[in-house]
Amino acid sequence: MDIFDAAWRVAGAIRARKLSAREAVDETLARLDARNPALNAFIFADPEGARRQAAAIDDAVARASTRPLGGVPIGVKDLEAVAGMPHTHGSRAFRNNVAAADSVQVARLRAAGAIVVGKTNTPEFGYKGFTENRLFGATRNPWNNERTPGGSSGGSAAAVAAGIVALATASDGGGSIRIPAAFSGCYGIKPSAGRIPRAAANAPTWGTHSTLGPVSRTVRDAARYLDAAAGPHPNDLDSLDAPPGVYEAAVLAPPPKLGRVAWSPDLGYAVTDPGVARLAAAAARALAEAVGAELVEASPGFADPMAAWYTMAAPGDVRLIDGMTAEQKAELEKGFVLFAEQARAIMGVDIANALEARHQLNRTMTAFFEDYDLLLTPTVACTAFAAEGPPPAMPSGQGG
Repeated sequence: MDIFDAAWRVAGAIRARKLSAREAVDETLARLDARNPALNAFIFADPEGARRQAAAIDDAVARASTRPLGGVPIGVKDLEAVAGMPHTHGSRAFRNNVAAADSVQVARLRAAGAIVVGKTNTPEFGYKGFTENRLFGATRNPWNNERTPGGSSGGSAAAVAAGIVALATASDGGGSIRIPAAFSGCYGIKPSAGRIPRAAANAPTWGTHSTLGPVSRTVRDAARYLDAAAGPHPNDLDSLDAPPGVYEAAVLAPPPKLGRVAWSPDLGYAVTDPGVARLAAAAARALAEAVGAELVEASPGFADPMAAWYTMAAPGDVRLIDGMTAEQKAELEKGFVLFAEQARAIMGVDIANALEARHQLNRTMTAFFEDYDLLLTPTVACTAFAAEGPPPAMPSGQGG
């Protein structure tokens, strides 16, 4: 098995009996042992559990029972529950927490045949855009160990970029899939709210702002992941229907004909590093040329939405802190506490105004897409910074 094999190729090799799930797991664990000490991408590994899962997959293959992710080793971000594994949220306050059951997403990925080999690092409660915490330390970028892979899904992105796993879970409330995918040279997609249900015992801290999704080595892998994990759930009021098999089929179909494609280096308000803007512009031109579209520099015309985002998202972290014991509160990082505590001053009318701002932004984008088929922008406005932070002063960008 090649170090950079796509997940769909690994699953195909196992289905064809050219590779066993046990061999895939053993190779993954060997890579983890070799590469993780320098990266700190995984904060927990379960070799015996992974081998038990692999044995079950190999038994199923022997009976001609196959699944779309059958035998593919994956990592799971430590904001998400895996039965019997640590579920610390990257926080000393939950250092001894062990999940009793799989999250809905993890259960669906396992049902599709994925093998969970361990948990990946995240900043405390995913609150910032680089992956570092006081419990496990900083995660480092495989391309340059002095740099961050981004956050808050930085452990997952580093694991995929380093070739430890081909696929890992992630989540994104303010850039937490998109930032690490960009910094680490992976593929990532933040799905629409409700596309992959949460359905946990408590409401999501950041509400519908934070959605679940993959970090992957190929677009096709991400599509297969979505086919496995998407779909409604009765305990998630925002969950959406998902026709079976629609995402991978779309990737394999001929690309649609595009007319006008908009390109914006800054969305009209951001401060973008000139080098980032130059490279992103070249990529936009190449994409438009490849599909025969007209490329037009244009911005939708909305103001920086960061204040409205914070007003709607941060009060959930206040609720989280208020539910902790005094001992747990004493273990929290000062940065996370500051991020949350500023939200105590938010009033009901502030939330109403933020919801109105979101509504108007949606109307602006709807009108914009009457004239353009796509909007292309840089994913991040800067290059990867130091692994321990701090990030450069930017007008926007958080975790999730």
